[in-house]
Amino acid sequence: MESGVRNLEREISRLVRKLSREAVAQGLAEDRERLAAWSTTVTAKRVAKLLGKRRRDEDLLVRESRPGVANGLAWTESGGTMLPIEAALFSGDEGLILTGNLGDVMKESARAALTFIRAHAASYGLAEKVFAKKAIHIHVPEGAIPKDGPSAGIALTAALLSALSGVSLRAGIAMTGEITLTGRVLAIGGVKEKVLAAHRNGIAAILLPGGNRKDLEDIPKEVRDSAELSFVETIDEAIGKLFPPGSFPEMPKA
Repeated sequence: MESGVRNLEREISRLVRKLSREAVAQGLAEDRERLAAWSTTVTAKRVAKLLGKRRRDEDLLVRESRPGVANGLAWTESGGTMLPIEAALFSGDEGLILTGNLGDVMKESARAALTFIRAHAASYGLAEKVFAKKAIHIHVPEGAIPKDGPSAGIALTAALLSALSGVSLRAGIAMTGEITLTGRVLAIGGVKEKVLAAHRNGIAAILLPGGNRKDLEDIPKEVRDSAELSFVETIDEAIGKLFPPGSFPEMPKA
């Protein structure tokens, strides 16, 4: 998980040095024939023993279905990563609370998502009283890490709609895409890295903007063959694929 391979080369060198010391400890340095025939296999278990405990935790994501939670995808300098988004409602003055060290662009995406849902509330069976005297809180975990960019629009919309309706998203699906107030889904960057992040975390179903079909050729063939990639042009199409069939009165067919 780095932009280059310098640290990878450094860790491989550490492994080789430790294995060399093992060979010396076995007395192979004095016996050229035994040394020439000597070999060893480095398994994942041996890596942990030779290099110590993992330095990087697994990506944070939610595998079980629960209302108000969506698994987004993000690009970072060291590759793609999962971006779980949580939304919750509570009684209080109407307003939108945003936490998780979000940048201005991502905050704008959250406001756009809420505006779109309120403008189309009837289509999703949401009565106006759902919004009355309710505060909405959106949180993106791991608040110590800054997050910004417009590509979380779909995930923000899905998490908000799920929290407002009480309907959970399909389990095991990740998403990325920018949204507009008129309901369009726009292309984003970093598709390869984001798809690889989902693949690395065992998520096969991935929703992408239709404008990113051109980026398919950048994704390794073995990942393309194992992934369930869905492309959408509108928010309605996305909702039709992200939620179970029949979740909303006018939800379009996936």
